[in-house]
Amino acid sequence: MQFSENWLRSIVDPKMSSDELSHLLTMSGLEVEEVEAVAPPFSNVVVAEVKEVVKHPNADRLNVCQVDAGTGTLLNIVCGAPNVRAGMKAICAKSGALLPPGADGKPFEIKTGKLRGVESQGMMCSSKELGISEESSGLMELPEDAPVGQNIRDYLGLNDLKFTIKLTPNKADCLSVLGVAREVSALTGSPLSLAPTRAVPVSSDEILPVKVSAPDLCGRFAGRVIRGLNARAATPEWMKRRLERSGQRSVSALVDISNYVMLEVGRPSHVFDLAKIHGSLDVRWGRKGESLKLLNGNTVELDEWVGVIADDKEIESLAGIMGGDATAVSLDTTDIYLEAAFWWPNAIQGRARRYNFSTDAAHRFERGVDYATIPDHIERITALIVEICGTGETKVGPVDDQIVNLPQRQPVLLRTARAQKVIGVPLSDELIADIFTRLGLEFTRGEGTFLVTAPSYRFDIEIEEDLIEEVARVYGFENIPANPPVAPSAMLIAPENTRSLFAIRHQLADLGYQEVVNMSFVESAWEADFAGNPEPIRLQNPIASQLSVMRSSLIGSLVANVRYNINRKAGRVRAFEVGAVFKRNGEVQDGPLAVAGFDQPKRVAAIAYGPAADEQWGMPTRAVDFFDVKADLEALFAPRQLRFAKAEHPALHPGRCATVELDGKQIGLVGELHPRWLQKYDLPQAPVLFEVDADALCERVVPRYTEISKFPGATRDLALVVKQDVPAQRVIDAFNAEIAANPAGKIVQAVVLFDEYRGKGLETDEKSLAFRFSLQDTQSTLQDEAVDAIMAAVAESASTKLNARLRA
Repeated sequence: MQFSENWLRSIVDPKMSSDELSHLLTMSGLEVEEVEAVAPPFSNVVVAEVKEVVKHPNADRLNVCQVDAGTGTLLNIVCGAPNVRAGMKAICAKSGALLPPGADGKPFEIKTGKLRGVESQGMMCSSKELGISEESSGLMELPEDAPVGQNIRDYLGLNDLKFTIKLTPNKADCLSVLGVAREVSALTGSPLSLAPTRAVPVSSDEILPVKVSAPDLCGRFAGRVIRGLNARAATPEWMKRRLERSGQRSVSALVDISNYVMLEVGRPSHVFDLAKIHGSLDVRWGRKGESLKLLNGNTVELDEWVGVIADDKEIESLAGIMGGDATAVSLDTTDIYLEAAFWWPNAIQGRARRYNFSTDAAHRFERGVDYATIPDHIERITALIVEICGTGETKVGPVDDQIVNLPQRQPVLLRTARAQKVIGVPLSDELIADIFTRLGLEFTRGEGTFLVTAPSYRFDIEIEEDLIEEVARVYGFENIPANPPVAPSAMLIAPENTRSLFAIRHQLADLGYQEVVNMSFVESAWEADFAGNPEPIRLQNPIASQLSVMRSSLIGSLVANVRYNINRKAGRVRAFEVGAVFKRNGEVQDGPLAVAGFDQPKRVAAIAYGPAADEQWGMPTRAVDFFDVKADLEALFAPRQLRFAKAEHPALHPGRCATVELDGKQIGLVGELHPRWLQKYDLPQAPVLFEVDADALCERVVPRYTEISKFPGATRDLALVVKQDVPAQRVIDAFNAEIAANPAGKIVQAVVLFDEYRGKGLETDEKSLAFRFSLQDTQSTLQDEAVDAIMAAVAESASTKLNARLRA
């Protein structure tokens, strides 16, 4: 919300500076984001009248002007503006004037001097040269009644500031200068000086028939017919200035008046060209198949979810959002229908966003506008229209005010004791009563209680906490002491067998990965490609058309990150993300952090693309592979041992994909991206990635003391021949089962696969796997008999379970 300080002070003028006013508004909940001067500083610039214009004797594009600047004598000024002429009122910077700084940052001083041999005693100015506007086609022409010699800052009201306030959604009552003025009056006690509403004499009995067919859409509808107007009348300068300083562009007198009153009182209205309305109007819900061309040129498709104003032939307006192009007023308009209504907020909410635009009207109506003063609003606009656009033939019809379905305000109870407890200040009943009176809140007072009825322009007062907030705002947040908490508090130590996600992030960063943060909503194609999910959770109101579903996997987002970096010439990418995924689960119930029917587990995923290491002389360059990322994953879980099992997944390469298991439970997957997605997503090489459950990764083994052996260890190698389809993990599982069951197995410290061989000496369906066993005893020196016995036992176990044989 942007407005002129001078406009605000014309309604309420507290005895405080602009900075104090800005601070006051901010501390009351109306955060002032910016205070900007209307015009930069300049001096000795006045209103002047050009008396005579002759061609410069030595320049084709210059004129020599005789200018009356109110000094008693005419000034001789050389001017190159194309629109200068005798008799015009314009802006003159007299000799000695300081104009706004130029590119060098220094003020520009006007001096008496000669231009092409002719003395110039000042300078005629455009609005751009004074920093008033960015566009200029010549001198800024002033009205004929502009007083010669008056300081231009006073005449144009340039000693003004533009306030921009950031409003929270509940403060819709402050989306107007009047609303902000009410706040200032309540906070300072300064009286409001509102001009009384002047009813325009009715000179016609004409009424346009209107039917409200949808009381759940429109609660009150008022309008009147006005004929015989001059739409070409100029908008007054004072109104233009206030509109411009509120961020509005001047269009035409009729449109400007409607916008001006909206900014003044906070209720949008609409002006129809009466000649373009066919018969009567019907306020109703839209119908499937209907369409409307809007004032912004867009044609929108309508349905039963959108309200409309229709005549006997076509749709004329999108209710509470934007008027239609068919009935828009123009400079040739002479007869109008002026409309103001109360649209139910829930009937407007989300409709403009559905069509990918926003309007000032929708912004206000979807938050709630004053429904009680609609006739006064109509009278205010009528008075301005007749004053500015009226002619001798102007006829004003009566106000047709239809009250259909208005909100019923329910009193809200405030307990003084409750307010004291929440705010932390010993408030008295008298203080609270004074605050409510200043805010214009009607109340019935009891012993320590107040029964408050919200006024028609307040839609944010529904529960006791809303009233407590009002008391705190007006009392002053800065007046509430900053006391330390009185509740006992204790630092809770996290369990030793868990670690935080922050520790996991640091460990992944140590492994060379960089964290990314992606949206939880993704393209529906990603869910089908990377998660095999044909029925993803769809969003009812996505922020972008392509981001229409909730992700059930982090893979798609990481692939998009890699693609983004590749397109910007990054040859090596390492990225990880910690985030939630979303899945349907009928067993989930509503809770503080849960939504019924939806599971939202945390996942940790990482992706690696490009060379395994940065280019260097110590090793040849090679592409990252499955085992590089598998090693990083094992490092994340160490010292816990992961188990990997061959698997298939729609996102990953068949044969280069494995599930990740921990303590017999599947917790994730690891693998290389499927070749079909390399082609579809324009990836030159295959990235390798993993995705695991965050809760499993947060678990860790509590360190415990283990005796360190004082005796030397030993190693043994065991090469077994097995069938090609036997994975190494199954062989290791057979070893571990025997080691756990055999009393002599305690001397085995580790088993590592270090070689795989296929080729000469083996059958075509066979392979040789070589394992290295590390053995050590904590009680005595190892004996060959004990080592040979356990090695024979594990070999026999593999032979029995997997039909393995020792390699010759």
